[in-house]
Amino acid sequence: MHRTRPTPLRAVSTSIGLLVLLGTFLTATAAPVSAADPLISQGRPVTASSTENGGTPASAAVDGNTGTRWASAFADPQWLQVDLGSSTTISRVVLRWEAAYARAFTVQTSANGSSWTTVHTTTNGAGGVQDLAVSGSGRYVRVHGTQRATQYGYSLWEFQVYGASTGTQPPPPSGPIVRVSEFLADCPFSHRLPDDPIIYPGLPGASHMHSFFGSRVTDAHTELADLQVGATNCNPSVDVSSYWVPTFYVNDQPVEPTIVTFYYLGEGVRDDIIANIQPLPLGLRIVAGNARATSPNESIARWSCLHHNEAGASKDFLTCPAGSMIESYLDFPQCWNGRDLDSADHKSHMAYPVGGACPSTHPVAVPKLRQVLRYPANGNPAGRFRLASGAGYTMHGDFFNAWPEAEMLRRVQNCIRPVIKCGANGWP
Repeated sequence: MHRTRPTPLRAVSTSIGLLVLLGTFLTATAAPVSAADPLISQGRPVTASSTENGGTPASAAVDGNTGTRWASAFADPQWLQVDLGSSTTISRVVLRWEAAYARAFTVQTSANGSSWTTVHTTTNGAGGVQDLAVSGSGRYVRVHGTQRATQYGYSLWEFQVYGASTGTQPPPPSGPIVRVSEFLADCPFSHRLPDDPIIYPGLPGASHMHSFFGSRVTDAHTELADLQVGATNCNPSVDVSSYWVPTFYVNDQPVEPTIVTFYYLGEGVRDDIIANIQPLPLGLRIVAGNARATSPNESIARWSCLHHNEAGASKDFLTCPAGSMIESYLDFPQCWNGRDLDSADHKSHMAYPVGGACPSTHPVAVPKLRQVLRYPANGNPAGRFRLASGAGYTMHGDFFNAWPEAEMLRRVQNCIRPVIKCGANGWP
């Protein structure tokens, strides 16, 4: 019969001794367990020096979605900052770069959003995911890019800030969810001509200078068929519409906007009307604003300073601080008479809603077109800024709709009527 050989007593004693020593070592060297500092930036208010287009907003960098991103204009420097709501101790910052990353950048904190303290510096970044241990405090935290690694701007999937939980840090903004009914088109500057195919059709040179966006073929002779087969620089490329405004001048030199976005919105009318908004008809021409205004009281244009006083807009040029850009907002009428694609004065076939409803003379509600132009100019405008049409309050806009009917309808059905915020592709 086979017998199991007994373990020598000396070996047993040695093994027990090693286990005791190992237990003692682990007990003596194990660090106290503590919870990691929480993520405190997600969902917080965020601003940026610029955005490449409406599909890459600053908010995308703090939304917790690694499929959305913030992207800046193609220039140095640029920054993205988050407002934590109160002064907080910062221990860690994680940057999840897209392919367009920063070669050189700093991470900074601030108590007031204007005076900054650098808590991290990178001079030879390699992109990807950068997990940075930092030590500082402040209400605001920003990444400040000073050297791009590519020809493009700066682009972050996520900007994550971690900090010590003090019990006083306010939660992300709460309350009712704000629903946005929107789709958009980003259409950069295309060309300049003293033409206007709506006001002066067939008369080249009859107008003041205009800056054209979207369609690359627009001139005094342009008709719908020309737009439908012509090239466009819009994103999405299915938008072959033409948009134009009076050229903006600084010290008598033309300056074009670096950010141009056309928003199509389901707002300005009651919810029950939004649910039945109709597509903008193919070939519709709309003019908004007053090129002949003689005072701000005759204008509907709005001017503001990027990231400074968007809520306190002016009807005329205003002084914007260094590092900002002057921006123009203009809302087009959204009530159509249901018959005419244009009118003798180029305005009578459209109207603005009254009391959240379209007037009986213009019963068809269509998406509101909002034009947003951001110009790389700031400082005192006196004697420096002008439009081809005159003062800032003469800002106006022209729109010649050439969206394919199926695409316009799809966006109205997918985004406007159900009150959903969609990007340039017409999807949420």
